[in-house]
This record gives sequence, structure tokens and C-alpha cells, in this order.
Amino acid sequence: MTDAELQRGFEVLITAGEAYPRLEQEFLTAQEEIVAGFRVFDPWTKLRSKNARALGAHWFDLIVHTLNRGIKLQLVITDFDPVVRMDMHLYAWQCLRGLIAAGEASQHPQNLSVRVAMHPARVGLVPRAALWVRSIREIGDQIERITQKQGMSATALMATAPGIRALTTKKGDTLKPRKFPPPPLVPVTHHQKLAVFDGTRLYVGGLDLNDRRFDTPDHERSSEDTWHDVQVIVTGQVATEARTHLLEMEAGFSGRTTPTPQKLLRTLSAKRRFSLPFMSPRPMVDEIAEAHRKAIAQSEELIYFESQFFRDETLARWLAARAIERPALSLVMMLPAAPEEIAFQDDWGPDAKFGEHLQAKCIDILLDAFAERAFVGAPAQPRHQSTPGRDTHFDAPIIYLHAKVSLFDNHTGIVSSANLNGRSLRWDTEVGVQTETVQEVTQIKHRCFAHWLGAQAGSEFYDTKSACDAWAARAANNARLAPSDRQGSILPYKLEPGRAEAQALPGVPAEMA
Repeated sequence: MTDAELQRGFEVLITAGEAYPRLEQEFLTAQEEIVAGFRVFDPWTKLRSKNARALGAHWFDLIVHTLNRGIKLQLVITDFDPVVRMDMHLYAWQCLRGLIAAGEASQHPQNLSVRVAMHPARVGLVPRAALWVRSIREIGDQIERITQKQGMSATALMATAPGIRALTTKKGDTLKPRKFPPPPLVPVTHHQKLAVFDGTRLYVGGLDLNDRRFDTPDHERSSEDTWHDVQVIVTGQVATEARTHLLEMEAGFSGRTTPTPQKLLRTLSAKRRFSLPFMSPRPMVDEIAEAHRKAIAQSEELIYFESQFFRDETLARWLAARAIERPALSLVMMLPAAPEEIAFQDDWGPDAKFGEHLQAKCIDILLDAFAERAFVGAPAQPRHQSTPGRDTHFDAPIIYLHAKVSLFDNHTGIVSSANLNGRSLRWDTEVGVQTETVQEVTQIKHRCFAHWLGAQAGSEFYDTKSACDAWAARAANNARLAPSDRQGSILPYKLEPGRAEAQALPGVPAEMA
């Protein structure tokens, strides 16, 4: 076979505006089987492509059509801790019921296998007891928010979200938190987002499926509706390994040995056999973190990141050590100007403040080592917004960045579901892929760089030796201009707002944020 015939397919998709129609196409063209795992998969998500919309308005209709064609669909979606994420626990079971209904509406309901899965790890009894009062208060607050916001009765809530039953007592149509025993707490979640088609094509990255996550590369929506993400479609052995991961993942969560992939990158943890004093699960697989460590150690000129969070001190110190070893090494990092809950929600608390503390600490480590050789940026829309909140950045509405992309010179690229925080790199279930050729790295670089820089960006923005200075100069100039006069979306990241919100939580593992 020729080199061209051996080369695997590799396609980069920017935002759901590109990714959702391609995902719909893969469902429409699958021949035998689809195996998938998502944190969120909502069957009432709108269809976007012309061919899919010919079947109906929502993914419900596409799933019915897929099953009717005789395709076997095996799907696992994430369940959430009903104590701290009761809203997401409820949402997961609502999505499950919609998916089951799609199966029942099809001609081949036996072809659908769908379930919600909660990680088996639990917080130990000692920390559970320490959090006892706070957990009970949290359960009560979330019941009140959900019943008021969604207009659900206590009976409907308990019927829809089964995890709530053991946490509450019902008096008439009122739910109250059960005061004994201390509520169980789940420290880990399945954060992966992937689908495998016929065992040969893998769709993977940072993007789940619902309408909140839909945005186009132009980001012309209101700030709270923007969502920047990156997915890739890859063919070959990595797809086979991803299918195996999905089919055998439960064994790994219980601590049993699972096949070690050669191409796929994962983060996996397991429940502890003795959890009494621990808040954490037992880390098992850190292939995504290890791939980053190795790539950093090989980097000579430029490292580029897009990440929802940068909160892992271990990663920050790997980068700092390499910056000291290689004085020519520079770094470009794109982050959202503020976390989603702080930018767009009113009910955030100590957890969000702890995340801001960790991120400020990690950025300080970087800047101390790289100095002028690091640029940290945040994107905003090219229109004016004068509101004083964290959803405004240099007088413009922020673009919420959720992507997970890492590039190292021209030799390595990683696209995954993992943020640059301890939770993603050591605890949560995460999946990603690494590039195999310079051409794949270049494809990611040109798609991602052009997205933020716009059309008016010369070769100096892409060259590994000059990119950092070019990006920093462009961002600084944009900050001086009115939003409508700016070139591209990049602006300097502001450390001060995060520092103002930051709060250390002594004794709490950094992986919790």
C-alpha cells in the first residue's frame, strides 16, 4: 500500500456549527453499529443538516430513523451526584427517558441499548461526616430551585430522578432532606464525549450534544449562548480502541485490568476498596497527562493551549521547568475570560472561587518562568457591551471557550475531553487522541489559529518562533481599540478579576475544582 493509502483520516471541526452536522452525517451513513459515550446527550437537540432535517426537527427523529435502518446503537450518558448536581442528575434521567421513547417509537427497539452511568467512587465516611450539614442544606436548596424553576411537583421529581429518593422524605407534596445518614457523595464524573461508527471512525473532543452547546464559528449569539469547542473525526486503529474502551469501561472503574490502547488517550479512576478517610477516587490511568508531559519535554519553540480551565499545578510546573531549560521556548494559551458559572450564573459559591484560586496560582507559575515568552489570551466578540460583570471583557461580550486543544511545536497535537486541571488529568473519565503526522498538527493549528486571528494574520502568527510575540502584540492593540475595530477575537486575559474572586480551601484536593 502507498503512504497515502496508509494515512488515517483526520478532520478538525470548529464549534458545534461544524461538528453537529458531521455527527448527524455519521449517524445517517453508519452501516452496522454506533457505540457512544457522552456527558450530555439530549434527544431533543435540534437537527442542523439538510439531510437530517428531512427526517424531523430533533435528534429524537434521527435516532428513530437510525434504528429503523437496522443500526445497533449503544449509548452511555453520564449520571450526576444528586447531592451537588441535582439539576444535572434530573437532566440525565430526562434525556434517558427521551432516548428510550425514541427506541419505542422505532421499528427495532431491540437495537437500542442506552443507560445512564454514575462513577462508582464515593467520598469516604470521614469527609462525608465533615460535609454533613452542608450537604443537607445543598439538597434542600436544590430541591427548592428545581421545583420553582421547572414547576415540578415533589412526586414528579422523585419519579423522574431516582437518586433523589434516598436523600429525601416526602410529606404531602413537599420534599425535605433526609437528615440521617450522611448523604453519599460522588467525587468523580464521566466527562468523555465520543462516538465510534462501525468500529472504524471516531468522533471525539470536548463537545457534548444539546442546544446550549450549539454555536457557529462566527459566535454571533448573545454572550451566554456562545460556546467554542473543537472535535475531530479520526479513522483507523484509534477508533477500534475507543470502541473497546466504551464496551469495557465498567471493569476499569471497578479497579480491574483493562486493555491498554496504543493510540487512544484516557484518564480513568476507580473506586477505593477502603475509602473511609478519602475524598478522592483511586487514580488508575493518566495517559492524557503523560502525553502532555512527554510532549512538553520535547518542545523547543512553541506550546499552544485552548482550555476551559488551567488549574493543574503539576502541569504548570512541567511547563515552567521546560521554559527554564529552553530559553527559546514560548507559550500561547487561550482561556475563557471567566468560568461559565461566574460569567453567566448568580448562584456560584466556594467551588468556583477555589477554581479561580488554582488558576491564578498556575498562571503565576507560568509567567514567573516564561516572563515575556508567554501570552495568555481570552476571546471576545467584536461588538460593544458596557455591563460591569465577568461576561464583559474589554467592553465586549466574552466568547465562552470550552475547547481542549494542545499543540507542541509541529510534532504533537492532542484533542480530548480533558481540561488542564487535576480533575480531568487524574480523576474524571476522559478520552482523547494524539496526532501522528506533521500534517495533522498543521491542520489543527491552522484551523484553531485562523478561528481566533481572523483573515488578516500573516505567517508570523503561525511560525513557532514568532507566534507568541505576534499574538501578544495583536491582543494588546485590540485592547486599545473599540470592539468593532479589532482584528480577530483575541484580547489579553485579565488576572485581576479572578484574583478578586479567589478563595483557597485548605484540605480540599485541587482535583475537586
